[in-house]
Amino acid sequence: MTLPFATVALDPGPTRTAECLLPAVGSSVRGARALVRRELVRWGTDGLVDDCSLIVSELVSNVIRHAGTAFALRLCSNGRWVYGEIFDTGEGVPCQREPDLDSTDGRGLLIVGSLSDDWGVVQSLRGGKIVWFILGTGYGDRPLAPRPHAVVG
Repeated sequence: MTLPFATVALDPGPTRTAECLLPAVGSSVRGARALVRRELVRWGTDGLVDDCSLIVSELVSNVIRHAGTAFALRLCSNGRWVYGEIFDTGEGVPCQREPDLDSTDGRGLLIVGSLSDDWGVVQSLRGGKIVWFILGTGYGDRPLAPRPHAVVG
C-alpha cells in the first residue's frame, strides 16, 4: 500500500515546560528574557538562548505596545528544539510590515521570521490570540506549517 504523503519520523514531544503571566509594562520584556535564559540553559538548549531571547523580546514588546494587556508566555522543549507561545486578550492580529529604510520600527516580525524555523498567529477561542514560534528543528528552510500570519483577518 502506498501512502499519499511522505512519512516523517516525529521528534518526541516536549518534556519540559515553563510558563509565566506578565503585565503589559516595559519591565516585562526583561522578565521574559530572564525566563528564557534560565529555562533554556537548565534544559540544555543553550545554543538557542540568544535567538529565543530576541524572538520573545520582539513578541512581548508587540503585546505591550499594541494589545496593552497582561499576557502569558509558555516555553516547551524536548532538549533539541524550543516552542514558544505568547497569549494575550488584545484585539487584532500582528501583521508583518515592509518598513522603509528610514523607519525606526516595524521590523519585529521580520526578525521573528528570520530567526525562527516557523511562526504564526492563531485566534484563541477565548478571545485574543496566540503568537507561536519554534526554533532548533533544523527545518528553517522548510516551514513546518502554513504561515498563518500571511493572511490577516
